[in-house]
Amino acid sequence: MPAHKISETTRGVFIIAPTPFDESGAVDAYSTDTLVDFFLAKGVTGITILGVLGEAPKLSAIERKDFMTQTLRRVAGRVQIVVGASDAGTDNLVRFAREAMDLGAAGLMIAPVAGLKTDDHVYDYWAAVLEKLGPNIPVCYQDYPQTTTVVSSVSVLNRLIDAFPNFVMLKHEDCPGLGKITSLRDSARDGARRRVSILVGNGGLYLPQELRRGADGAMTGFAFPEMLVEVCAKFSAGAAKEAENLFDLYLPVLRHEQQPGFGLAIRKEILRRRGAIKSAKIRHPGPSLTPADHRELDGLLVRLNNRLGA
Repeated sequence: MPAHKISETTRGVFIIAPTPFDESGAVDAYSTDTLVDFFLAKGVTGITILGVLGEAPKLSAIERKDFMTQTLRRVAGRVQIVVGASDAGTDNLVRFAREAMDLGAAGLMIAPVAGLKTDDHVYDYWAAVLEKLGPNIPVCYQDYPQTTTVVSSVSVLNRLIDAFPNFVMLKHEDCPGLGKITSLRDSARDGARRRVSILVGNGGLYLPQELRRGADGAMTGFAFPEMLVEVCAKFSAGAAKEAENLFDLYLPVLRHEQQPGFGLAIRKEILRRRGAIKSAKIRHPGPSLTPADHRELDGLLVRLNNRLGA
């Protein structure tokens, strides 16, 4: 793949960006720019937009394209942008994917449609998608069975890796999934097959262990992306103990932010407090923080600041 596109050798931290809304629920163009600037200042390798935590299913087709266009314009090539292109309809997926690449995206993140029950079902779906996209559009396979209900075995992933050169990256979010990383790395040992990039999700909750198993970085959201960046950099430099010590400082906040069905509200509120966005608004249906939630978050952030200060 050309240098501006993601490839099998991609490493680092691709932060998952939420979509900022104003208090009325409209996409906030001003906060889109300030959020991009915030992420760039924290040293991320890339930004991934229009994923599950970007509330992409709650956006209209026009809003999705406008948000993508503005984000790419603001980034202006300084880092790579991966665009979520998952869609129940393959023709819609391919159409939007080509628009994204024409606008300057570095690649696509795609999750399988729900309802695929066997390895053959999974393979046949992906074979159709990857063939329609063509060899010049690199794809990150989002393996997130907790949401899609689709289990992607190591054997079917390897079949797809062998057959389609545009499958260049796995966003690994299966859980428990450390064994899957090991199996994928073992199957590519000594050039037995193509080694693809593995970036991990789940908020980075298991990041140190995943990096030890052979992950190349993270593609996830956390309101303190600088931690993800520094942990990955320390591991890459051989300073695993220092990386884990740093990770441990943030773990209570990270764990709190990873609550299923609620974590995005916490993440957006922290980003608001850090000046990255103006509002923590989530579109309906979605949670909002109560006064008790705010008090809990206050305490966690005070404890984090005290640890960092020490």
